[in-house]
Amino acid sequence: MIVSTRKYFVTLVVIVLAVVASLLLYARYVDRPWTRDGQMRANVVGIAPRVAGPIIQIPIKDNQPVKKGDLLFEIDPATFIAAVDNAAAVLQQTEAALVRAQQDLQRQTQLYETKVNDLRDLQNAQDSEAEARANVSAAQANLKTAQLNLQYTKVFAPVDGYLTNINTSPGTYVNAGEQLLALVDGSSFWVAAYFKETQLKHIQEGAKAQVTMMGHASQPFEAVVESLAWGIFLTDGATVELLPEVSQTIDWVRLPNRFPVRLRITGQPPVPLRIGQTLSVSVQSLPAQN
Repeated sequence: MIVSTRKYFVTLVVIVLAVVASLLLYARYVDRPWTRDGQMRANVVGIAPRVAGPIIQIPIKDNQPVKKGDLLFEIDPATFIAAVDNAAAVLQQTEAALVRAQQDLQRQTQLYETKVNDLRDLQNAQDSEAEARANVSAAQANLKTAQLNLQYTKVFAPVDGYLTNINTSPGTYVNAGEQLLALVDGSSFWVAAYFKETQLKHIQEGAKAQVTMMGHASQPFEAVVESLAWGIFLTDGATVELLPEVSQTIDWVRLPNRFPVRLRITGQPPVPLRIGQTLSVSVQSLPAQN
């Protein structure tokens, strides 16, 4: 009898402990939504020239940190120097033509006032002067365009960051608008954490989070929830391709979809940040507002 009672007591204790553990796990699930499906992200600036031509120098190397304003590469400026010289010569010609037109207009005005010429001659001189003035404006614009194109032969870093995937060499002919380099914006790193749709109701903007990098479990750092995605890409064609695509992990079980949650880094990561680093994220729920 005693043995039987002891068995019932042990069973009851196990059940109570299981219930308590379940409640604690559920409370933690609600208070601190957690996912190990997180990635480090950053903005990537595609570097493309604004003019075409052969590259004559690339004073940088792959994976090199750069500062805003550093020279990334230079296109042969010879053609553009000639274009500036030609545009400057054309401007001089049009300015000389404007002087002649103004002088002729002055003469025609005096002759018209003394009744020597008729109104038609005066109007023709006025039209010629206006045309010459317009030609000067056009020549000035062409010269400015030529000067800008000459400046565009040198391509500089638009932001501080890190160059990656450099696969070009001096002598390569590049076209305007053709992206050649990828520059990771060093000031734009953020965390993308993918949470199940059943967890989103426990996540709010402004909530604090703890982020852990793979291989650095003992060195977490802080972050803050910035926003929750309003949509993901669905393969059945129901959404546009610009939305983020989050693949399921198991095909034969109906799983809740996962939505990206964007977090701003506020703490100090243990290692330099790189796009694609694997992260675990735990979000602390904000207290309910009365």
